Amino acid sequence: MNVEEAVGRGHQLVVTAVELVGVVVIVAGVAWAVLRFVVDGLRYRDTAVFTRIRLTLGRFLVLGLEFQLAADILRTALSPTFAQIGQLAAVAAIRTGLNYVLRKEIEQEQRQVETPREGTR
Repeated sequence: MNVEEAVGRGHQLVVTAVELVGVVVIVAGVAWAVLRFVVDGLRYRDTAVFTRIRLTLGRFLVLGLEFQLAADILRTALSPTFAQIGQLAAVAAIRTGLNYVLRKEIEQEQRQVETPREGTR
């Protein structure tokens, strides 16, 4: 095995590891949200409970998508072709747009959750 093959295999291993971290983060967030929904959501059926669950799930999704985007960037980093650069640009634009929308929704719902707390003080 020459140096170029070793670097290529190491690179692929790093990309796969970063992708796996993203998947684990998203799956953990979904599992947490399902558990919270079953334990608290069905018991209390309060809008604030559902909002907190959605906020946390949104945070997990944003973090997981960031890892997935990092993996795409790493995949393209080693001798990219113009086609790969174009695909990366499209994927990055879509994921960045999705992250932006998720973050705005998280901020809006965070304000809704905090507003009742301020009124009770």
